[in-house]
Amino acid sequence: MTMHIVSDVHGAADALSRVAPEGATVLVLGDLVNLVDYRTTEGIVPDVVGTDVVDKVVQLRSEGRYDDAQALWVELSRDRLTDIRSEVASRMQREYTAVAAALSQYRSFVTFGNVDNVEMLQASLPPSATFVDGVVIDIDGYAVGFAGGGVPAIGSGGEVSHDAMREKLATLGPVDILCTHVPPAIDMLTSDVIGGRPKASVPILEYIIEHRPRFHYFGDVHQPRSLTWRIGETVSRNAGYFRATGRAVIHERD
Repeated sequence: MTMHIVSDVHGAADALSRVAPEGATVLVLGDLVNLVDYRTTEGIVPDVVGTDVVDKVVQLRSEGRYDDAQALWVELSRDRLTDIRSEVASRMQREYTAVAAALSQYRSFVTFGNVDNVEMLQASLPPSATFVDGVVIDIDGYAVGFAGGGVPAIGSGGEVSHDAMREKLATLGPVDILCTHVPPAIDMLTSDVIGGRPKASVPILEYIIEHRPRFHYFGDVHQPRSLTWRIGETVSRNAGYFRATGRAVIHERD
């Protein structure tokens, strides 16, 4: 049995359609649409508001001035916020539709990340895909637990409070494989070297220490300091920034 695990697809539907053989099992760990690629400033938001605005915000974030970046965004978007939200939502729907078409050839299990609109994501999935969050699924003999959502940061739709994440994880119990969008609170796994604030989940770290799944897969951090870390008996691995790599992590039965 082979699982193909991807995260942070961010609109890369064409690459997703080629990532695995037809009928393969594909796990998608959130962030299916591309609001902004901080490497290139491409994405839905710059297309809607202009790259000059996004360039300024990205520069502030790269300097660690996250509050200033948020304040600038509020100031620059205030007069046309309704129009911006409407156009962003329309473009997100188009990207969800394209990603869903790519997934239609696989047996897939999909959870959500911080940039996702959960309702839009669920409604877009093809019949061959299963939305998973706060559940344990038997995938070819493995008990695989899923806990989607990003950490609290700027109030985006896919963010989940730490308390809500802790409650969600508590419903899983012990599993063989834990799949989340965000990393556990390990410095080497949470720091993005290109302009992102650390994305650390203490509840996920607590769960791993208590329940000791053999494997943990996550995403969210696009350019991490380390891809893999051992936490006791658990191998915790970043599934990678799929939009940039076009590659899946392959999990094969040992």
